[in-house]
Amino acid sequence: MTNQMHLPTEGLFVGRASSASHPLVVTVRDGTVFDITSRTAPTMRDLCEMADPAGHVRSAKGKPIGSLDDVAANSFETRRDPAKPYLLSPVDLQAVKASGVTFVVSLLERVIEEQARGSAEKADAIRADIAGLIGHDLSKLKPGSPEAMEIKAKLIARGAWSQYLEVGIGPDAEIFTKCQPMASVGFGADVGLHPVSTWNNPEPEIAMIAASSGRIVGATIGNDVNLRDVEGRSALLLGKAKDNNASAALGPFIRLFDDTFSIDDVKRAVVRLKVEGEDGFSLEGASSMAEISRSPEELIAAAMGPHHQYPDGLALYLGTMFVPSKDRGEKGKGFTHKVGDIVTISSEKFGALVNRVRLSPDCPHWTYGASRLMRELAKADLI
Repeated sequence: MTNQMHLPTEGLFVGRASSASHPLVVTVRDGTVFDITSRTAPTMRDLCEMADPAGHVRSAKGKPIGSLDDVAANSFETRRDPAKPYLLSPVDLQAVKASGVTFVVSLLERVIEEQARGSAEKADAIRADIAGLIGHDLSKLKPGSPEAMEIKAKLIARGAWSQYLEVGIGPDAEIFTKCQPMASVGFGADVGLHPVSTWNNPEPEIAMIAASSGRIVGATIGNDVNLRDVEGRSALLLGKAKDNNASAALGPFIRLFDDTFSIDDVKRAVVRLKVEGEDGFSLEGASSMAEISRSPEELIAAAMGPHHQYPDGLALYLGTMFVPSKDRGEKGKGFTHKVGDIVTISSEKFGALVNRVRLSPDCPHWTYGASRLMRELAKADLI
């Protein structure tokens, strides 16, 4: 199944894998997964807090736990042998947050969701109206700038202002909690949809990994699963739309910054999405980080700093420009997931994250929290 992961041969990749005693901190070397868990770095949080995470990974001896092929294949819920290693979400104690409305296409779609009040049938007509009013290309507009404030004033005067336009071109970024620490899922895991939703979609994104100081140490890719109908009914339902069992996927690994990979590579990245349904439906799209309206550094600074501390660090989804609108079934009703969909999110520098869609209650329930992690690490004499 490694051919589904497409992991680059260069670069430093770190992640987490299961074991009988406690979750392992792992890295990949020449197609083999190595356990590098130690008293110095018993968790991914501890590794990311180091002054030189990449240097530690290079020098760590480690011990092999299996080939990348075998570990990746065993990571899929449908064929998993729990007695053998499989990949977990690459973050553990870090807070998992997300930023929204960071691309113009996402901005327009959020306004459409709000105007449609959760009705997919009304979306096309509203999309045309909004585009006629403000155009399609706001990508060069700096949020919070005088030019942005001038557009805001015009839209307010025409009665067309929106809370989504406020965070899309206003001075303040939208930052929200995606899930609790330890609740995200990894490569091969099932991702969940709340059963009340009938209009939903994947959101292919890059997620920045920051230490408690705010220093960005690496990045990964993720799926910020979204319920369009729930959020469209009211922005106050954002928690219900975004944070459900198995609704936050990250992985397959974190790529650490080193001499082969930097923040500039993140800013040039293209994130691709592919959805394959059991009904034969397929959908592909892409999101270019070059079109983001707020830089990764700006979004991290909006999430953490003197105003808000994260002593265990942060994983921050950066948002997406790709919102699928291709009809699936009846014309004009747009895209929505069906149970059994296979979602592949990929980017050249990161490899691919593959997950199957199910309803949240049917995904493995989240039972492994920070307290259990601490007990298991203590029993293993790692803390």
